[in-house]
Amino acid sequence: MASGSLAYSEGGKLPPTAPEWAVAASQRLKKRREEGHQSLCAPPPGVTRVLLHSCCAPCSGAMVEEMCSSPALDEVVVFFYNPNIHPRKEYEIRKEENKRFCEQLDIGFVDFDYDPENWYARMKGMEYDPERGRRCTECFDMRMERAALYAHEHGFHAIATTNATSRWKDAEQVDASGYRAAARYEKLQYWCQDWQSDEMTLRKYEISAKQRFYKQEFCGCSYSLRDSNEWRKANGIPNIQIGGETAGLGDRYFSDPLVDAAEESQDVVDEFFSQANELAEASGNDPKKRKEALKVYKDRRKNEKNDGKVHGLNNW
Repeated sequence: MASGSLAYSEGGKLPPTAPEWAVAASQRLKKRREEGHQSLCAPPPGVTRVLLHSCCAPCSGAMVEEMCSSPALDEVVVFFYNPNIHPRKEYEIRKEENKRFCEQLDIGFVDFDYDPENWYARMKGMEYDPERGRRCTECFDMRMERAALYAHEHGFHAIATTNATSRWKDAEQVDASGYRAAARYEKLQYWCQDWQSDEMTLRKYEISAKQRFYKQEFCGCSYSLRDSNEWRKANGIPNIQIGGETAGLGDRYFSDPLVDAAEESQDVVDEFFSQANELAEASGNDPKKRKEALKVYKDRRKNEKNDGKVHGLNNW
């Protein structure tokens, strides 16, 4: 697939203190550029038209680039359907940034319905589930089901999702939703691939820094916003800020690929979900018990808001 606006020639210069994984990934990316970039992504057999569900521009960058660089594909269209994102202001910021990115690359963008009422109805009873729990599965299912229906109605051969690029997401959980959704329609496939490699992660942040994408501070839904702010309060960290030029914590926009990638390191991700699961087990669906359990973290990283160590709290 050709795109006049798309180039695989950028790449930040790494400082001497860059971690080994980033140096190795950067060298592999450089070699691929020098050899005339050919995408390493392999679409399923027979697939030439892909509908890519996108959650946000930062997660889209490297995945879109790989797909658009693939000689096997004729068309890639981004499908924006995310009724989970709250509040509406946050939704519009993420949507418009994604839309502008697609316009820059001259690829299709589908702005689908924002129907939060249906999303809340589907999530009923799971309001206090932890991240990566049942609620997240239902959220992925809802969005992928809508993407699969649109793909079926408009003759796409496969669906995929940028949710699979983020280490904050459980790739198996995301892929399972994709497979279930595609299975509803004959001949429609779900494109499953490892989109979380070191090369993809570094490239994602190179693109995000170049584009100065908005750095979102939570996953997207109102429950994630609530839980994140409660956790921040327990740690003495400022609340999440929606929009504006100043973030609640850290930078408002992506600017340094290595710093941004470090916020999504496996250690940071594992620690976050370990704590999320501890809170869920200790409090269940009881808000009072949750607040009591949060006191455990009162003294953890209490200087985080001042020492510059954001630990991924503003990079979802």
